[in-house]
Amino acid sequence: MTLSPPKRISTGVPGLDEIVHGGLIPGRSYLVRGDPGTGKTILGINYLTASLDAGETVLFVNLEESESDIRQNAATLGIDLDDVHFLDLSPDSDVFVDDQSYDIFSPSEVEQEPLTQAITERVETIQPDRVFIDPLTKLRHLTSDEYQFRKQVIAFMRYLKEQGATVLVTSENTANSPDDDLQYMTDGTIELKRSERGRTISVPKFRGSSIREGRHSMRIEAGGLAVYPELTTSKSDGEYVAEPIPSGVPEIDELLHGGIERGTVSVISGPTGVGKTTAGTQFMKEAANRGERSIIYMFEESTETFMQRNKSVGIPVEEMMAEGTLSVEEVEPLDHSAMEFARKVRHEVEDNDISIVMIDGLQGYKLSVQSEDNETLVRKLHTLSRYLKSMGVTVILVDEIGTVTGEFRATEAGISYLADTLVFLRHLEISGEMRKAIGVLKKRTSDFERTLREFRITEHGVEVGKPLTGLRGVLSGAPEWVESAPDLDDE
Repeated sequence: MTLSPPKRISTGVPGLDEIVHGGLIPGRSYLVRGDPGTGKTILGINYLTASLDAGETVLFVNLEESESDIRQNAATLGIDLDDVHFLDLSPDSDVFVDDQSYDIFSPSEVEQEPLTQAITERVETIQPDRVFIDPLTKLRHLTSDEYQFRKQVIAFMRYLKEQGATVLVTSENTANSPDDDLQYMTDGTIELKRSERGRTISVPKFRGSSIREGRHSMRIEAGGLAVYPELTTSKSDGEYVAEPIPSGVPEIDELLHGGIERGTVSVISGPTGVGKTTAGTQFMKEAANRGERSIIYMFEESTETFMQRNKSVGIPVEEMMAEGTLSVEEVEPLDHSAMEFARKVRHEVEDNDISIVMIDGLQGYKLSVQSEDNETLVRKLHTLSRYLKSMGVTVILVDEIGTVTGEFRATEAGISYLADTLVFLRHLEISGEMRKAIGVLKKRTSDFERTLREFRITEHGVEVGKPLTGLRGVLSGAPEWVESAPDLDDE
């Protein structure tokens, strides 16, 4: 007999629901752990408020912060807790023991009303569908030893499950109050972390189902937590025909034997001012003529500058944007993690039927990864590119080379292995005059022309000349003409 998958309930955070493949399993208990300030209480608030629209009853058992403080903190994020029931067991300012040390309860209070009795009475009165306890590790102060603590926690979780509640608890993981044992007593663990590179969330344990592995990007914003899962390429959802996509410039298409292939990754590299973005935009211009949609993510240039520059060379970017065949989006690198950016791209592709995605430029993208090494950059780009390829999307990556002249470098970011096609542009100094050349270094999907051609950007658009068969030494950084070679202007 085939068992049907268990029913799921939302965590209140869509990205987290995606990580655990639909949400939490009802009637089970889950632990949220992390250092102070990582967002544990906010996650619990999102979890409780997620079911209010469905008419469910929820209970917040607060053992540390007061109810008034929690409500005020939630309000600053635009979250209304009016319909959330509270059992406020936080310490009052006048609770001291004889030696004037601060504690959660005095011994007399514990004797008068045991904590378990207070909670069970509240649970039986309101019969909550969801319970959030923040933090559960405070109960250690009310038990004589670790054995009694574990015994009470297990009995407490079993009681809430018998009452039909799904339970989320937080912990304080310190040297004096470790929470390793709680991970064994709950059905799942959600771990939050914060560092100089940003906030992350992971799910190291989840009984009854597989989850999306890894550390995922997270931030705190209006409404609570926002989670951006790592992209996955476990399946191909895109249906497309592998065919050449022309640039509309005959000579470039001759270099590429028809164009770049649909569903592949192309890198256009070169120094500043050589025309990389303009060359990539040519493919989008031609796609617009076919009625296809494209998007450019600008990491290093403003939309206004991009539009003015293309208008001056005869590329109708403004008209393409007005017709909906081209979208241009500025990305402030330091405002996004790589996973946030990947989620943005994914929604654009899946919601708007995008055919071409161009990322302009990779050095700006590298800042969004918030890492000093290229390894992380390449891994994030690799995952994003694989996803886009699986959707049949053609990817163009614009990479700026730091040196204007000198010894040839294919890419600055070390991402050449990602490219199915690598097109390079170079500045040339010949007879005291600056010129430009275009060539193809590799193409996995077909043959390509192995010569260089002069590359010009004029008021009429991109112009490419005949093969420069008489030019030598471009890749070594010392270009020169062989004897009897034709002048560039003659071509």
